[in-house]
Amino acid sequence: MDVSRRAAMLTSAAIAASVNFPEAALAQETPRRGGTMTVHFATEQRILNPSLQASTGVYIVGGKIQEPLVDLNAQGVPSPCLATAWESTPDGKTITFRLRQGVTWHDGRPFTSADVQFTAMEMWKKILNYGTALQQFLEAVETPDAHTAVFKYSQPMPLNLLLRALPDLGYISAKHVYEGTDIRQNPANTAPMGTGPFRFVQYERGQFIIAERNPNYWRENLPYLDRVVWRVITDRSAAAAQLEAGQVLYSPFSSLALADLARLGRDPRFEVTTRGNEGNARTNTVEFNQRNPILADIRVRRAIAHALNIPFFLENFLGDYAKLGTGPIPSTSPDFFPTGMPQYPFDRAAANRLLDEAGHRRGAGGVRFTLRLNPAPWGEDIALFTTFIQQSLQEVGVRVEVVRLDAAGFLRTVYNDHNFDLATGWHQYRNDPAVSTTVWYRSGSPRGAPWTNQFGVTDAELDTIIDGAATELDPVRRKARYADFVRRANTELMLWMPIEQIFLTAINRRCRNHSNTPRWGSSSWHDLWLAA
Repeated sequence: MDVSRRAAMLTSAAIAASVNFPEAALAQETPRRGGTMTVHFATEQRILNPSLQASTGVYIVGGKIQEPLVDLNAQGVPSPCLATAWESTPDGKTITFRLRQGVTWHDGRPFTSADVQFTAMEMWKKILNYGTALQQFLEAVETPDAHTAVFKYSQPMPLNLLLRALPDLGYISAKHVYEGTDIRQNPANTAPMGTGPFRFVQYERGQFIIAERNPNYWRENLPYLDRVVWRVITDRSAAAAQLEAGQVLYSPFSSLALADLARLGRDPRFEVTTRGNEGNARTNTVEFNQRNPILADIRVRRAIAHALNIPFFLENFLGDYAKLGTGPIPSTSPDFFPTGMPQYPFDRAAANRLLDEAGHRRGAGGVRFTLRLNPAPWGEDIALFTTFIQQSLQEVGVRVEVVRLDAAGFLRTVYNDHNFDLATGWHQYRNDPAVSTTVWYRSGSPRGAPWTNQFGVTDAELDTIIDGAATELDPVRRKARYADFVRRANTELMLWMPIEQIFLTAINRRCRNHSNTPRWGSSSWHDLWLAA
């Protein structure tokens, strides 16, 4: 295997030795008001409204400006935000939210149940990439008064599932900003308006985004910061240099090169940690476009999986903060993780045999056929994995042409135009399989919805399993249904998720109250402050 070993310094020992887990800021410290939080923004987004697109690239900005009904506290438990209380009927078909009073939008208009009703029915249900699957059985949202929203479902909606989903899939948009407009083209999508601790000021493409303190924020005397500035830096080395120079204080979601993360972790000015990312566990994907008749043959998909020596890749490139994956539900989810599922260990002989059986004999130069591989432009691990896939498949006679695009181009090409053969990126697991995982497998996602089933295949049995699990109120039976889901998903191999990881954060130690919730990078930062 002629794979570069330039990651020798990134072995398990090197990465582990460089990552720090210090104690939180001392309780007696008095928060300091003022200052600007500067953030490394690695991949620009088509939109910044988290009601319309669920992704960390959107949350890192939009999550400071807009707010969800429910958030997660430090223990990872659903906690009040724009909703203060909730209750469900025994049949799971009616869920009522009591809304926070005295909240205003950044333009001074009051936040009401009408905003919740509009967002849920027009955005979550029709457009939001994970919301369309989650809310497929939502029939109506009733608004008996300005501070009560009653969700009506045709099938049971487990309350725990909905509460786990809402921190990511429960952001609210202002009805008066979007009603009567083309929602997908509304200017507010890149100049968001919300109820959060910071209000949008300016977005200069390719340069920066600025938000300033909301003086009318409903949390009294918060936020502490004057403003947040996101600096667009696509070059990882340049981002690391700006972090070291103090021009950037925070680089989220493993956006730096692994070598730089290892070096920064040894610098006493910085903390490099997985803390604050527990709610954003991720798996690396191998995605198959089954519109290509070659990939429609399950023998070919299984051969590709067998051709990848994942343990070798982990040992030599990713270190301790990655492990062997076993399918769509990672081991970080003890409530749902199943064991004993079908697997595809490295077996080059089996890969060659399956390709022969599928009728793809080696031709000139030993090549069986050629595939295009589109890698997501998120992290260095994806770039490394792309090269690894390319070189691994070459060993079994499959030529791979890598097509690298920017974020917008990747999302359009793979999830809207379907102009790819293979793709690789990240799947993020968000507390419950029905939130952001089963949507990769269930048919019926709107064309263009990122990180959903856009692979040209419908599996009726898998759809039935997914729908049954999402509406099952009994937790024991629900876990069993998700074991059935993983078994079917791994057997049919619509896509493969062979690596588990947790994001790494690099942050300046001047930052206080950081990483104090399981989805901190996506959260509001209302209590973040900067030491002198």
